[in-house]
Amino acid sequence: MNNSMSDENPPSRILVVEDDPGMRMLILRVLQGSGYSVRGAQDGREMWEALSSAPFDLVILDVMLPGTNGLDLCRALRRDSHVPVIIVSARGEELDRVLGLELGADDYVPKPFGQKELLARVRAVLRRGTVAPARQNGSERRESLSFAGWLLDLRRRELTDPDGAAVELSGAEHDLLASFLENPQRVIGRDRLLELSRTRLGDVSDRSVDVLVSRLRRKLGSDSENLIRTVRGLGYIFTADVERV
Repeated sequence: MNNSMSDENPPSRILVVEDDPGMRMLILRVLQGSGYSVRGAQDGREMWEALSSAPFDLVILDVMLPGTNGLDLCRALRRDSHVPVIIVSARGEELDRVLGLELGADDYVPKPFGQKELLARVRAVLRRGTVAPARQNGSERRESLSFAGWLLDLRRRELTDPDGAAVELSGAEHDLLASFLENPQRVIGRDRLLELSRTRLGDVSDRSVDVLVSRLRRKLGSDSENLIRTVRGLGYIFTADVERV
């Protein structure tokens, strides 16, 4: 049992969607050996059956599946669910990585990969998706950042727009926004953004960071180009004043 698992916190449930029996069994054994509760599926039909029967904290999704491929399944998942998704595929081309991220995947792991790398990425995605309630004297302790009428609750990992409406963020989008808000009005390079947000989304030389920024801008609405400005050749700068509340 992994030391990070405690008796008070049940193990995270992970669904592995992989059509190759040997690869599926290997991933299941690695995850189970690290203390996770796992289930396997060989195609989209079995994936939907598993998701309808029990909640999962993470889906590991292969691209090359019989019937509906993993990218289409990721797109369908994002229409109905916010469960984190790691796409795994032997197709490691940049276009596939970018498309997977555009569809809402939280990470993309190209085959072949080492067991330690897979576990590190699983832990990182689960950590981003975990809401840790901190209570003091019976009331929840909140720590939030306010900018341009928006409010990001770092404890609840919730974003509220100027009209008071909740805006859904993926784990990667939340960490990226938090990184900007912790470093306002400073130019931040792509590699530094990855380091600050603890995000592992491919090499910094590809478009992974740009895709994440684009996704975040869409969530921030019409003024997002002014809030997150591109500094050609250097990276990005968050222009608004930020207040901790």
